Amino acid sequence: MDKTDLQILKILQKKARIPNVEVARAIGMAPSAVLERIKKLEARDIIQGYEVRLNPEMFNCAMTAFVQIKVTPPSNIQRVGEHLSAIKEVQEVHYLAGDDALMAKIKSASNHELDEIIRNKIASITQVSATRTAIALSTFKESAKIKLPENN
Repeated sequence: MDKTDLQILKILQKKARIPNVEVARAIGMAPSAVLERIKKLEARDIIQGYEVRLNPEMFNCAMTAFVQIKVTPPSNIQRVGEHLSAIKEVQEVHYLAGDDALMAKIKSASNHELDEIIRNKIASITQVSATRTAIALSTFKESAKIKLPENN
């Protein structure tokens, strides 16, 4: 990955739907060359996809909860992680160091719906031995952007 690829990635992280012509103009390249580079970045799995960020309040799922999930025995972490990933309300699943636990980020409409998700979809998984839930009262930052190296 060179300086030009990093320039392209920085532009796409700011505005994923920007036309190739505008990217090309911003970095001084031909649109066809930019498109070719983007396709190569996608093929190398550097660009993994493009998503639309929706306002959760418009879809009645503004509640954000973080659920720590204890897995017993720990050898089942992968299996439980895959199971959690299949639950539509679960946005993220992370394996935590030190506790043999997973952390799931969940969006729901209400306390009642969150309770249903935890009891019926998470706690019902055989290898889940305990859950601990924290509800976000407000969100100051939510982003999928990553810090890219400087392109000096």
